[in-house]
Amino acid sequence: MVNSRSVLLLVCTVLVVGAICGSDARQDGKRRPCCVAVTNLDMSAEVVGETYRQQAATPPCVKAIIFNTEHGPLCADPNAQWVKDRELC
Repeated sequence: MVNSRSVLLLVCTVLVVGAICGSDARQDGKRRPCCVAVTNLDMSAEVVGETYRQQAATPPCVKAIIFNTEHGPLCADPNAQWVKDRELC
């Protein structure tokens, strides 16, 4: 039989886990997807526009340079040579 104390403990656990998992939210309360993996492959032909953004390594997110493509964001390894070449332009 489940008592009210067990239910309360379960609810508190769910709330704490939710708060921890939700800690990657931006200051304005909007979530921004992050890169959890990057590519080393030269994808420069897929990149649209000249803008990019840098992402810091904050688990589960990894350090990445994020470019825009026609298919959505592209998570690239900041140490890949094609990325370094593209950043200089």
